[in-house]
Amino acid sequence: MALRQFARQSARSLGLRSDVSLAPALATRGMSTVIEGLKYMASHEWAKVDGDTVTVGITDHAQAELGDVVYVELPEVGSQVSAKSTFGVVESVKAASDVYSPISGEVVAVNEDLADSPGKVNEGAYTDGWMMKVKMTDPKELDALMDAKAYEASCDH
Repeated sequence: MALRQFARQSARSLGLRSDVSLAPALATRGMSTVIEGLKYMASHEWAKVDGDTVTVGITDHAQAELGDVVYVELPEVGSQVSAKSTFGVVESVKAASDVYSPISGEVVAVNEDLADSPGKVNEGAYTDGWMMKVKMTDPKELDALMDAKAYEASCDH
């Protein structure tokens, strides 16, 4: 039941029809979820491409490994980010971890809600826990990212 609700919520936030089953699109690794159609970095960031804008966050696997997130530092709107470079920090009760940008471009939005509610990263890494939106400058950089199957395999090692 909870997985079905998660699938519907994920579908809506990703701009998919929520009346279509996401069961084939969701692969569950223990307590972690990987979503088909997103791009992934080995450092556990995800990217959702919508035209020339990319929404970025950390994966469900990353938030599970970090534990309860207590602080998120994000870039300023208007700043430039570079692929594979740090754009922020996520702090949990266990550790602090740098967060890396999957693509280069201008930050056009940040998730302001995370300042007061950093736990949204734990509650919905792919939904309310998104971190920034970037207007990408080089779409070819997306080719260096993994699909869901490759990311899932990388987590198994």
